[in-house]
Amino acid sequence: MIPRYSRPEMASIWEPATRFRIWFEIEAHACDAQAALGVIPKSAAEAVWKARDVEFDVARIDEIEREVKHDVIAFLTHLAEFVGPEARFVHQGMTSSDVLDTCFNVQLVRAADILIADLDALLAALRRRAFEHRDTVCIGRSHGIHAEPVTFGLKMAQAYAEMARNRSRLVAARAEVATCAISGAVGTFANIDPAVEEHVAKAMGLTPEPVSTQVIPRDRHAMFFATLGVIASSIERIAIEIRHLQRTEVLEAEEYFSPGQKGSSAMPHKRNPVLTENLTGLARMVRAYALPAMENVALWHERDISHSSVERMIGPDATVTLDFALARLTGVIDKLLVYPQNMERNLNQFRGLVHSQRVLLALTQKGVSREDAYRLVQRNAMKVWEHGADFMAELKADPEVRAALSEAEIEEKFDLGYHTKHVDTIFARVFGAG
Repeated sequence: MIPRYSRPEMASIWEPATRFRIWFEIEAHACDAQAALGVIPKSAAEAVWKARDVEFDVARIDEIEREVKHDVIAFLTHLAEFVGPEARFVHQGMTSSDVLDTCFNVQLVRAADILIADLDALLAALRRRAFEHRDTVCIGRSHGIHAEPVTFGLKMAQAYAEMARNRSRLVAARAEVATCAISGAVGTFANIDPAVEEHVAKAMGLTPEPVSTQVIPRDRHAMFFATLGVIASSIERIAIEIRHLQRTEVLEAEEYFSPGQKGSSAMPHKRNPVLTENLTGLARMVRAYALPAMENVALWHERDISHSSVERMIGPDATVTLDFALARLTGVIDKLLVYPQNMERNLNQFRGLVHSQRVLLALTQKGVSREDAYRLVQRNAMKVWEHGADFMAELKADPEVRAALSEAEIEEKFDLGYHTKHVDTIFARVFGAG
């Protein structure tokens, strides 16, 4: 994790102290279940819980691990220093993966909850800006070239719908990864009763893994990190849209430029889209974590630890980075400067070309073949591209066009409102009626 791109609440999930606290809770809840089954004395479970307020010494655990070369054993050794002789009943019938995998899933669930809240904040900002600019007409572009009119509100609505889908995906991914395995070596429950797993799962807010090996199946985690990658891709799509709109020749929207902010060390006039450029880079990193998560699915037999080093990196890095990116994008959308006058200027830059399809369709309605109609419209459109002519004037002066359409019929095809007549319908589909 890089502090520059970390927010405290998400970062704290991945701190060693948090991890050891979760390990303790897993072990303590397991002791409760074992005591209820009569496997260990009730007094042993009570003795373990007396350590609930202990501040585990991370440096001490690291010191032990350097000797024993095993992180869970190091933790259990340190725990015994507080619990005393009753510590011999801790971890009865369990294997390290029971603790590690269950803890990892607890951390991912907590991270997902923060990310869902992040998405809710972003959705609120997108919704507000969508309704604010529902009727702000701007040019739509395909291949980066002027196409037909849209509204800036529709751009925001499209982003809202995309992020709403991402929220649903993340809720599903959270459920996918919210499982617990306390099944012992190779997952057979030979030395521990399945009731222990059920108890720990309930206590930790998880569900029992239906069938584990010695690890929770990693297809669950692959889906989780792939979902984070999809969300990151959506962030990048919106960021690139803003970056294009902020280009000097376009300048239809712009990142907020705060008082005292500097855009360039060399050129004082610069106002650069640094936040959305940053988001593009962060999205690449989050996506990069999805592939190793997928490669973790294929482990040897019932267990190996080739996944372990990967997850120690991608767990914190992917969630912390995405948390930061979502919060940053929310800020960008919330403060985004929108310039309707520049949108109108760009829309009219090519003097009516954006209405070419309406003229094409009108000609076909009058009996002109589509091929001939296309030829007539295109030859007049090229005069606008190449010589800066006025599209409507050229159409009116074309005898073949006038043979099919009157001046009034041509003029009617240049009505801007025609292109926005279904905006309310689209908004109702995205945001619901009313």
